Amino acid sequence: MNDEADWRRPRLVENAVELLERQLTRKRDRIDVVHLCLTTDPFMVGHPEVTSLSLALIERLNGHGVRASVLTKGVLPAELADARYDRGNTVGISLVSLDEGFRRRFEPGAALYRERIAGLERLHAAGCRTLVHIEPYPTPNIVRQEVGPLLEAVAFVDELYFGGWNYSRLAGASAERDGFYRSQGRVVRAFCQQHHIRATIEC
Repeated sequence: MNDEADWRRPRLVENAVELLERQLTRKRDRIDVVHLCLTTDPFMVGHPEVTSLSLALIERLNGHGVRASVLTKGVLPAELADARYDRGNTVGISLVSLDEGFRRRFEPGAALYRERIAGLERLHAAGCRTLVHIEPYPTPNIVRQEVGPLLEAVAFVDELYFGGWNYSRLAGASAERDGFYRSQGRVVRAFCQQHHIRATIEC
């Protein structure tokens, strides 16, 4: 049985670009967008080989007229603003707190929050479409925080997704869970309206 360190080491599919090209060439139905998400983080911290492959895959998708949507807990590379990438792509980060103690406990190995935000803001300034994914947002029994400073830190984004913590018993242990998410959802909705951010609120 492999140990945890081995399990956490990413293993790249060596011919991933060729496999993608084959699929894109053979496709019968139109594909509008392909999502590269946190399941296998496209810009995994400490693994430049993953970033290089992700950029190559996005470039190949765009070359076939397919937009990419990317979500990371790493730092979005500045290269995504290059002319070889489609400006119809969406570049996003997962961000549920500004508390580094929370990050160390619940997101070990992820990029510092300020680095994630800086990478996203850099791409926004370059004209890329930007997204922040505030989900799963923790209940107060997990971390005490106000949602306002978090929203202010990403007030520049084009799109925001907000959702509750549904992945463990921790959030369910909060007696005020439902009321908490309703109130936070109202704050997020008002903020997004004020800043002309497209919002999806799932709680």
